Amino acid sequence: MADESEATASNLTPADDTAAPPRETETLNDPAARPEEPLEDEEMPLADHIEEMVKRLAVVIVVAGTITAIALPFSEQVINFLWYNIIPFDQLGEQARPRLYHPLALVLTKLKVGSLAGIVVALPVFVYQTYLFMRPGLYPHERRYYLAAVPTSLILAVVGVSFAFFLVLPAVFTYFISYTEGAAQLAFGLTKTFNLILMLMGYLAVVFQIPLFIMLAIMMGLTTRQWLADRRLLFWGAFLGISFLFTPDPTGMAPILVTLTMITLFEGTLALLKWTGN
Repeated sequence: MADESEATASNLTPADDTAAPPRETETLNDPAARPEEPLEDEEMPLADHIEEMVKRLAVVIVVAGTITAIALPFSEQVINFLWYNIIPFDQLGEQARPRLYHPLALVLTKLKVGSLAGIVVALPVFVYQTYLFMRPGLYPHERRYYLAAVPTSLILAVVGVSFAFFLVLPAVFTYFISYTEGAAQLAFGLTKTFNLILMLMGYLAVVFQIPLFIMLAIMMGLTTRQWLADRRLLFWGAFLGISFLFTPDPTGMAPILVTLTMITLFEGTLALLKWTGN
């Protein structure tokens, strides 16, 4: 009976130790089994973080300033091109010509034109510098998303400026002309009129980054499509408030158009994410 018991016990004992599951220590020591981690994540003093952030912003400012300086010699041609392609000279005749109401009007307008070029070029530089600032704490897949965002940011900025030039600004000035027709004689001052043109073009260059920011935030796990969709009315209200704050148009036409553009970009991005299953 004893021999039979021993034989039964020996049959229940695993013959090969490799069949046993790996121990916890073995799993932790295996790099392939560990979850993906930031490669260079390390603690830094707050002062070092602030110093690095200031340096990154300084790079963006230097790039914007350099592009502004390069664009200045061509700014007068840009002013004439924008002015007579947005304000209908054929319809208004001499009324469409810009009026100068102070001696520095033309000089300041040239600086603003150069600044717009600097902002458009500096946008992808800003995205790249934020990537470098956050790089040590990013997972490898997050780094890929951020790097892909750099050229995308420039493309979206150009699309935003083009959208303002071809659609928004002609609609705004057509409204201005019809609004005052028969009630007053039009006189477009160079400073205020060009402020509106440049503000709308620069603002829409930033507005068209909305899809990129949403995609990045979701891909990096900072938010979800459903969270944004559940709070869409809050975002719509914020878009309206920001548009009226940063768009210098007393009639309210330009802020409304910009708000509708922001809502369309926001909702279009959410719809695309839902359609792709993200």
